[in-house]
Amino acid sequence: MEEQTRLTAWVRGRVQGVGFRWWVRSRALELGLTGSASNLTDGRVEVIAEGTRDACDDLLAQLRGGGTPGMVTGVVERWTEPRGDLHGFIER
Repeated sequence: MEEQTRLTAWVRGRVQGVGFRWWVRSRALELGLTGSASNLTDGRVEVIAEGTRDACDDLLAQLRGGGTPGMVTGVVERWTEPRGDLHGFIER
């Protein structure tokens, strides 16, 4: 069985109001991840994803990859143990 993990990523840049959360949701579902993408009051988007380490690594690489809607200027990540409390992938 593949290692399961939880990725929390805070994405800075022009990432609100440009379809960014929808794009993250689409990529996450393609990778079989559960979680959410939420706008924060300071202009960042918080991405929480649970699944295999490989799938979470892939999502993180896509967040940093330059093919996102808007313009990402930075991504900070935190890795923790999965909680198993997420179902589907939602935009908030």
